[in-house]
Amino acid sequence: MTDPPADAEPPAPLVCPRCARPHPDSERFCESCGMPLVRTGATEREPANEAHEWARKIRPRYARGDPVRVTGARNLAEAELVQGLLIEHGIPSVLRRTRGFDVPDFLAAGPRDVLVPSSGYEAAREMLRDADLLSKEPEPGSMPGIGSPARLAVGVLISVVLAAGFFYLVYLLSG
Repeated sequence: MTDPPADAEPPAPLVCPRCARPHPDSERFCESCGMPLVRTGATEREPANEAHEWARKIRPRYARGDPVRVTGARNLAEAELVQGLLIEHGIPSVLRRTRGFDVPDFLAAGPRDVLVPSSGYEAAREMLRDADLLSKEPEPGSMPGIGSPARLAVGVLISVVLAAGFFYLVYLLSG
């Protein structure tokens, strides 16, 4: 390995874009929050041409903030498709198994949540809306797959009435 020229500037120190803690060059991720480290003073430059623009995937302006759910997918393959479309627009994303579904981790089945940093949320929503890939968000207070709690109560009540009617009919026929 060759040494850098004597007149070359040393690289800027690494810092966390979320908590701004400095880190040594041997680190790649922030030990307190897990974000990828960046060089201080690193700014986003305009691409020189279209090929250069496509070569740089993640845009720093979309990589700040806590992860926020932007959409959902029915399975791993669909979630990875959405993730690929987001990265083509420079928006980083992570996948998370949707809560409440009991499917072993090694299976690709089961719904997934697609999360993006909060700074890229609006751009991701707009891009996914244009591609018609936004999942329908449940109404506040609704239960997944059921609807409202009142709808669940009506269903249970109808089931109880039908079961009571069945048992009454069996009682009349047997006696």
